[in-house]
Amino acid sequence: MTELVDLPLLSSGKVREVYELGDDLLMVASDRISTYDVIHPTPIPGKGAVLTGISDFWFDRTSSIVANHLISVTDGVPDEVRGRAMVVKRLTMLPIECIVRGYITGSGWSDYQKSGSVSGIELPAGLEESQQLPEPLFTPSTKAEVGHDEAINFDQAAELVGDLELTERVRDAAVDLYRFAAEYARGRGVILADTKFEFGLDSDGQLTVGDEVLTPDSSRYWPVEGYEVGRSQPSFDKQYVRDWATASGWDKTEPAPALPDDVVAGTTTRYAEAYELITGQPLTAWLDRTGGSI
Repeated sequence: MTELVDLPLLSSGKVREVYELGDDLLMVASDRISTYDVIHPTPIPGKGAVLTGISDFWFDRTSSIVANHLISVTDGVPDEVRGRAMVVKRLTMLPIECIVRGYITGSGWSDYQKSGSVSGIELPAGLEESQQLPEPLFTPSTKAEVGHDEAINFDQAAELVGDLELTERVRDAAVDLYRFAAEYARGRGVILADTKFEFGLDSDGQLTVGDEVLTPDSSRYWPVEGYEVGRSQPSFDKQYVRDWATASGWDKTEPAPALPDDVVAGTTTRYAEAYELITGQPLTAWLDRTGGSI
């Protein structure tokens, strides 16, 4: 865990620590990595910098679509966490995860095979795995305190939020963000298959996107090269770790095993490649800008 002794720790999750910073918050992305909701003891060097740098990139480019919580990636950031920390506004977070799917894959593909629908939305018959959907789907889920989030339909999401009109605005903003990012990413040789957003309200009641956005941890990115409908696709995330963990014989309960050097190296390369493909710059440019290091 990242320890900043001068700041009160507000929360610590699988990937991030959040500290109080006066009226604002300091969000620090670690190099930790988890599979099956269990953290492995071996870090992935540079992962926190990639998540923070990609979020900063997208926050800057999508601010005209919906407000976001980013204040600065330099001013107010302590030296020991530069490059992987953001100063952000406090938000009252909404109690749903906002998933947008542009392609049928993952749990959406599993649900479609069983029922022909995803989150209560009927889909055309005959879709194949990894096929692009006719339109992006808003498929919300719960935020589980323990265990896995559960898929819900729009009406259930509105009930949790407690405001139908606000939930409609959240849905529309999430889909608009996805459309913008998917078009941009495609031009960079990357397919944005699906992604997850978290929204909240700022002190003035303005709808604001928070947490991270459009990172390899919150999104499924595929290379355009080699994309083929009818099978799963390689992705720019913790694929190496996931594949190794699945094949290792580990029972998926704590403690998670240490990762071999080749898995760490492969995962590190994949995250750095995702940053470069999406932003058009090497990760070193981000570290130079923020004064960070790996």
